[in-house]
Amino acid sequence: MTVLLIFVVLTLLGTPIAFAIGVAGVAGLYMTGGSAFLAQGPGKIFNGLNIFPFLAMPFFILAGEIMNHIGITSRLVKLAQSIVGHFRGGLAHTNMLASVFFAGLSGAATADAAAFGRTLVPEMVREGYRRDYACAVTAAGSIIGPTIPPSGLMVVYGSLMGVSIGGLFAAGIIPGLLICIVCMAVIALGARHNELPVNQRRASLREVARATHRALTALLMPIIILGGILGGIFTPTEAAAVAVAYALFLGFFIYRNLSMRDLAFMLVRTGRITGVIFVIVAFAAVLGWWISFNRIPQEIANWVITVASEPWMILLLIVIVLLAIGMIMDITAILIILAPILVPLTVEIGMEPIHAGIVFVLALNISLMTPPVGACLFVLASVTGERIEAIALKLWPFLIAEIAILLLIAFWEWPVLLLPRALGFV
Repeated sequence: MTVLLIFVVLTLLGTPIAFAIGVAGVAGLYMTGGSAFLAQGPGKIFNGLNIFPFLAMPFFILAGEIMNHIGITSRLVKLAQSIVGHFRGGLAHTNMLASVFFAGLSGAATADAAAFGRTLVPEMVREGYRRDYACAVTAAGSIIGPTIPPSGLMVVYGSLMGVSIGGLFAAGIIPGLLICIVCMAVIALGARHNELPVNQRRASLREVARATHRALTALLMPIIILGGILGGIFTPTEAAAVAVAYALFLGFFIYRNLSMRDLAFMLVRTGRITGVIFVIVAFAAVLGWWISFNRIPQEIANWVITVASEPWMILLLIVIVLLAIGMIMDITAILIILAPILVPLTVEIGMEPIHAGIVFVLALNISLMTPPVGACLFVLASVTGERIEAIALKLWPFLIAEIAILLLIAFWEWPVLLLPRALGFV
């Protein structure tokens, strides 16, 4: 109990989450076995990172950085606008559909929020949208990125729990599309109330074809990644490396707007982002070992079963816990710490591990857009100058809709497991 108290106190004091986890883990080792256990700390840290699929993460991050830099984002936005721009609130619909296209490139909600916060939000404001509403639409769509593959959280979950990453990637496609559809429905239902403008006339088939042709190189990226993984041509880690090679090819030889100086900057940025994630993973391995050694997962499982004996109650409790903790804590750290504790509960109630993984990922993704520490809210506030509380007030209809999708896929496995079953992962 003392170890968990140390972690909570350090977190509340504003200590970076990685170091809060690390200090709590080291304290747990020392209090459990003294200096003999403490000497095992470096080995636990190394083993926590010595997982081959983790190599996919920096590659996917770098590929997304390159694709965003070379102008792929604007091409995808133009394509989305040619398809849905004629509706009332067309730029809002465009924002949502572009998030689906962009998801296959970055796999990160914050990257989506930053890219569209710099490009689409100012354009929406110029067209007559309120800035807080434009930011809310962007935040709601940003979580499509880490739901539709590639997804960093899926890589972490699959690596930690021994679940097929390819199966998780396949399982995330339909839930991601459902999020897009339900958010576009929210936009349409509130279009007149929010006085959303009609952006433009309906694009002709020739204009749609031209926009598709310009964005074709970007659209090939998810086809290469998913086709290669699901077709058994290469592993997710190899697919990430191929994605970087493809992005470099486009930047240097097709668009010719990528320089070595740009690449050096993006490598540094990728290193920083990856470093933050990997420090959390490394220190969480120490805390996770202490948690397992003291049989805390078994104790929690026994407590949950006594409180909620029915499978649906257990699943609902898990979803509530993930959403609640996600409001105040880094989602990667949550996944690393809680997955080994809560996933056995899903096994007890008969959930397929891939299904459970998508529920975990989507619940934590939703946490990225909830105050007080929703990362996407902070990103949008920093790049647009809008107040976080103003964005949050406009966000609640989208939040309710996305939680409804989360509950739908939590209690109905068919949308999640349709593609993994068809492809032989289940």
